[in-house]
Amino acid sequence: MSDTRTMLTAVRDEIGKVVYGQDPVVWGLEAAMLVRGHVILEGVPGVAKTLTAKAFARALGLGFRRIQFTPDLMPSDVTGNVVLDPDSHELRFRPGPIFTNLVLADEINRAPPKTQAALLEAMEERQVSIEGETHPLPDPFLVIATQNPVEHEGTYPLPEAQLDRFLFKLRVGYPDAEHERAVLRMHDEGKNPHDLASLGVKRVATAKALAAGARDVIAVTVADEIIDYVIALAAETRSSPSLTLGVSPRGAAVLLTAAKAWAYLSNRDFVTPDDVKSLVRSAWGHRVALRPEVELEGATPDAVLEGIVQRVAVPK
Repeated sequence: MSDTRTMLTAVRDEIGKVVYGQDPVVWGLEAAMLVRGHVILEGVPGVAKTLTAKAFARALGLGFRRIQFTPDLMPSDVTGNVVLDPDSHELRFRPGPIFTNLVLADEINRAPPKTQAALLEAMEERQVSIEGETHPLPDPFLVIATQNPVEHEGTYPLPEAQLDRFLFKLRVGYPDAEHERAVLRMHDEGKNPHDLASLGVKRVATAKALAAGARDVIAVTVADEIIDYVIALAAETRSSPSLTLGVSPRGAAVLLTAAKAWAYLSNRDFVTPDDVKSLVRSAWGHRVALRPEVELEGATPDAVLEGIVQRVAVPK
């Protein structure tokens, strides 16, 4: 397992050449890739959400496409459509930009629900159905969606069914002073952060190693006590007076799977309670719903989940 772990460390080093102070986000992306999950990056403009996705794809050597979600974006603009071939005079399928390894769905909440729903089948089934024909997507396939948490005018909140398809919702915050200094120095030197080649970001991964890492994650050991701990946490969300929607069994399974990937990235072959605790907010924050009166009081899903983590007994 050491070769794949070494490779993933190298991926983080490559991203670190252009993205500063976002290590937890990069770890989350690697965990998602290992368990075939999808990710929402939420943060204000200018905190390197798009740059992180581009550098991640380049370091992994994956195909990358960016789709700018807008109110007039149609489902076919994402998935593709059937067109008439002028030479053969036959209908043929023209693939949309979703047919790549890593899709950046930029500002996903700006597109109407019908277009957002075009991603559902792709994310869940890793295929697209057009005119009764099924077209498989490349493997691996990862959707990274971005959202702005402070600008809601002209947006369409993602429905629960689609939110549930995302493994993580990762908050991309401001860098600390040291890392922001590095960002400003890069701009002061006239470097273009989006010109990844000139900044030395190179491919350091192979498809074979990624597949091996995914198999290694499956082999990570989970004790019965850890499973019981996840069940207890999920049950607490369902009975919480602050929530109208608790975590489903699928949500519980997602947290367990993510914890296995986190343990693997931490150079362990077993899951600890801390692995579970550290991922509760990222894996469940978008899967629970606050009661309106609680939300009016200023509570957040993260704060409620943190309280649940504090209340539920940790296995010894």
